[in-house]
Amino acid sequence: MKTLHPRNLHNERYDFGELINSSKELAHYIKKNQYGDLSIDFHSNDAVMALNKALLKHFYQIDWKIPKKYLCPPIPGRVDYIHYLADLLAKSNSDIIPKGNSIKALDVGVGANCIYPIVGNRSYEWKFIGSDIDAVSIKNAQDIVDLNHSLKNKIELRTQSSKEYIFTNIIKKNDKIDFTMCNPPFHKSKKEAKEGTKRKLLNLSKGKNKKVSLNFGGQHNELWCEGGEVSFISKMINESKSYKDNCLWFTSLVSKKENLEAIYKELKKQNPEQIETIEMTQGQKQTRFVAWTYYTKEEQKNWFENKEK
Repeated sequence: MKTLHPRNLHNERYDFGELINSSKELAHYIKKNQYGDLSIDFHSNDAVMALNKALLKHFYQIDWKIPKKYLCPPIPGRVDYIHYLADLLAKSNSDIIPKGNSIKALDVGVGANCIYPIVGNRSYEWKFIGSDIDAVSIKNAQDIVDLNHSLKNKIELRTQSSKEYIFTNIIKKNDKIDFTMCNPPFHKSKKEAKEGTKRKLLNLSKGKNKKVSLNFGGQHNELWCEGGEVSFISKMINESKSYKDNCLWFTSLVSKKENLEAIYKELKKQNPEQIETIEMTQGQKQTRFVAWTYYTKEEQKNWFENKEK
């Protein structure tokens, strides 16, 4: 079975001993499962939070915290998006992954967790802009940056002042952004988000009924929006053409494969030069991101050749 990206640091099973050495708090949540192996209760928000803290400390040397009830993401899958984006950039750059602070990315909906900028910077030394409409998310992401000297001057947070826009108010006139990324709110309503969580918990417990709770947390703007991910990504696509000179690649996760047809239809309206759909596999979970650019392949190559070193 295909697993995570080959460069993903989380391809091996968790070494809980090593993780506890990095973050003592995790020890409170470790216990033996029915097979006699050490594990944690993935239904518990506190346990998942402690695991994330340990993973970020052990693999990325980052101290991390988020407010209660905010999205606590599963880190291995988030890291995959970063590595596949690196491969996408390499295709535009003579098959060489561009590294260092000359590369700038925009994470749309950075969240309180700030995960993508953290792992993107620690993996490839890229700089990031993180945008969000939620003031608490922006403040907490800034607190994480301030807490970690290695992130200083590497991550800039920008507040989106209007829920009507995605790139407007965020991308500035002189910005040159190598790629945008986004994990859009994929549910259409609070009810749908709750039902999705129930299905996830049933899968985790192999069909045993458990009380529904958002073990990965999440505010409503992180989990659902009117029209779901198709509506959100369509808005992003429609805005992207206005910023085609500012950005090389626009990308977004698409959680539901059946939504691709509607997204391709929106993309055709904007007539980009190139569209890519990158499939990702995380255990039994299949996901993907769509990428589009208004630059020809020759212009993509020139984008990197003309970069200031």
